[in-house]
Amino acid sequence: MRDDSVRERVRQHYAELAMAADGGATCCTPEERSVFGACRYQPEDLAALPGVAAAASIGCGNPTAIADLAEGEVVLDLGSGGGIDVILSARRVGATGRAYGLDMTDEMLELARRNAATAGVTNVEFRKGHIEQIPLPDGAVDVVISNCVINLSTDKAAVIAEAGRVLRAGGRLAISDVIADPGMDEATRHDIDVWTGCVAGALTRESYTNLLASTGFVDVEVFETHRVHAHAGSAIVRARKPGS
Repeated sequence: MRDDSVRERVRQHYAELAMAADGGATCCTPEERSVFGACRYQPEDLAALPGVAAAASIGCGNPTAIADLAEGEVVLDLGSGGGIDVILSARRVGATGRAYGLDMTDEMLELARRNAATAGVTNVEFRKGHIEQIPLPDGAVDVVISNCVINLSTDKAAVIAEAGRVLRAGGRLAISDVIADPGMDEATRHDIDVWTGCVAGALTRESYTNLLASTGFVDVEVFETHRVHAHAGSAIVRARKPGS
């Protein structure tokens, strides 16, 4: 599978999901909704969000629950989708902080901006771009979060390097992502529908850990939280950029 064709299939898939959520549909099948999407959030968080933001949630975890966000911090969400994690982050960092959302899909960006306006958060900004080339300057953010998106990239080394570039010294990663079992078969690996479903492109735990360490991150931890597929599980991924 060529990188450009994979990216386009991913874009098409998530554009369709954005339009479906905007029309009142949820993102997933009943079986998928038990491991993906809004079920990973606390009821009090969902109650304070626009319904469409929850409907458009297609993540495998809740990075805002593991990021330890503080008042005044600047947060970047890689692959921000319908904006659920940006809205939650914006509220936690308060008026003196800021939350950026980055997405390559016009339909998701439009939906996210409307969701943020409905939620009444103003300390947010959604930008169009690719997570392999983040449109922010060096050292611009305190925290990088992401929810089940990095597995979709065909160049994960570039994503992690870019995350490190935009983080300030001492900044941190707080990611929910899918990790693959070491024995995932080649047929699964090369199935584009399984790729857009966040499984076929996933790194193993060992590969994720090694990639973060080789990029210069410290205090790396990757651990599975629940199964999402016969060959993969959802994981919490945390790390820190050296410095203070």
